[in-house]
Amino acid sequence: MTDWAGKKILMIGAARQGIALSRYFANKGAKVILNDRRSDEELTGAREELDGLEISWVTGDHPIEILDGVDLVCLSGGIPLDLPLVQSAVHRNIPLSNDSQIFLEAAPCPVIGITGSSGKTTTTALVGEIAKHHFVFKKTDNQVWVGGNIGNPLIQDIDRMKEDDIAVMELSSFQLEIMTASPNIAAVLNLTPNHLDRHGSMSKYISAKSNILTNQHSEDVAVLNRDDPRVRELFPEVKGRQITFGLNPPYNKQDSTYYKRGKLYLQASGQVAKVIKAELINLRGTHNLYNTLAAVAISAAARFSLAAIYDGIVSFQGVPHRLEFVREWGGATWYNDSIATSPERAIAALDSFDEPIVLLAGGRDKDLPWETFGERIRQKVDHLVLFGEAADLVAKAVGDIQPGARPFTVDRCEGLEQAVKKAAEKVEPGDVVLLSPGGTSFDEFSDFEERGKRFRQWVKELT
Repeated sequence: MTDWAGKKILMIGAARQGIALSRYFANKGAKVILNDRRSDEELTGAREELDGLEISWVTGDHPIEILDGVDLVCLSGGIPLDLPLVQSAVHRNIPLSNDSQIFLEAAPCPVIGITGSSGKTTTTALVGEIAKHHFVFKKTDNQVWVGGNIGNPLIQDIDRMKEDDIAVMELSSFQLEIMTASPNIAAVLNLTPNHLDRHGSMSKYISAKSNILTNQHSEDVAVLNRDDPRVRELFPEVKGRQITFGLNPPYNKQDSTYYKRGKLYLQASGQVAKVIKAELINLRGTHNLYNTLAAVAISAAARFSLAAIYDGIVSFQGVPHRLEFVREWGGATWYNDSIATSPERAIAALDSFDEPIVLLAGGRDKDLPWETFGERIRQKVDHLVLFGEAADLVAKAVGDIQPGARPFTVDRCEGLEQAVKKAAEKVEPGDVVLLSPGGTSFDEFSDFEERGKRFRQWVKELT
C-alpha cells in the first residue's frame, strides 16, 4: 500500500468522489489541495463535510500554478481530460488518478467491477444483493460493500473493510479512461453510443471502457456479453478466465449463462445447472433479463452458491429511477425511468411494455444519434410529450405526424412539470405513462436523480 504521508496531492472537483478522496488522503497524512471552479458560497456544504482536516482550498477557477510541487493529480468523474489544468499536469508528467484507481490499489478484499453503456447500476445492485445472501448462507459476519459510480465512493469505507469481505463497484467510462488498475472480476455488459460529447468518438469511448480488462491477471475473471458485437471485439483482451452471457445457449461448452424456455441456466466446467425461472425476476424488459444473466455469470465467477443467486434474484426489487413504478392515476400506470439519458436506454424502456404508451422524452443531447429512437416511437408510442433542449431533435427523429399512425399526438412543453400535466390530459385507462427521456437532465436539473424525484413528486400531486 502506498504511503501518502507528506505527498502533495491536487484533487480537482469537490463533488462526492472528490470529497471522499480528499478525506482519505488527509487522514493518511498527505498535503491535499482541493480545487473547484465553484465559489466558496456554492461549496459551503462540501467545506462543512471536510471541516477539521488539513486541506487547502482553491476555488472559483483552475489556476495552473497550483500544480507546482504536486506529486499526484486526482480527478472527480465530471472533470474532462481536456481541462487546461489537467493538460498542463500531463505535460509536466504528473500522474493522474481518481478514487476508483486509489481504491483498487489499496483494497484488502476481492473486488468485482461492472461497466457498460446501460444496466450498470441495476446489475451492480443485484450482484450486491446476491453477495449478501452468499454471506448469510455461509453464516459469516463478512460484509458486502457496494459503491463506486453508484451510491458512495468505496474509498470512504476502505479502512473498515476486511480481507474476506467483497466489494462490488460500478465503473463509468469517465473513471476508467485514466485507470491503470483492474478489478479481480471485471464485467462489460454492453457497448452502445454514449457520452460522445465527452469522449469525442465511439472508438475513444470503447477504449475507456476496455480499461476494466487491461490490467487484469491470469488468475482474474472477465464476464462479457457475447450477444454484443462491440463487446465480442474485447474477447482477445481477456487475460484469465472468461465467462460469457447471452440470451441463447453458446455454440460450445464455454462457461456461460443463457436463457432457454423460460428459465436461466449456468454452464460451467462442462456442467449445466438451472438457476431460476424468468417469471420470478421482479424486473421488466429484455434488458433486465440481460442484466440478470450478467449477474448470474458474475456470481459464478465469485463462487456464490446457486441458492444465494436464487434468493438474491427473488428478493431484488430494482433500483430507483429505472422503470420505477410511481402510481396508478387516471386508469394509467406511471413509471419513472429518469436514468434513460441516452436514446438506447429509452428504447429498452419502450420495449419493456406492450400497453399503449404516453411517453415523456427530451432533456439535453449528448451528441448521440436519435433516429432509431424516433423509429421506435413511431412503432410503440400513442402520445408523445416532449420537453427540454432536445425536444426538437426528438421531434425531427420522429418526423411529421401521419393520420392514423403513431404517435397520434405530439406536444411540446418547456419543462418536465408541464410535461407531466400534459401527459395527464392524454391518459386513458390501460395506458402506461413513461418518463424515459433519452437525454440528460442538466438542462433543468442537477442530475437524473433530481429529475426522477421531481417527476415522482409531480405525478403524486395529480388530483
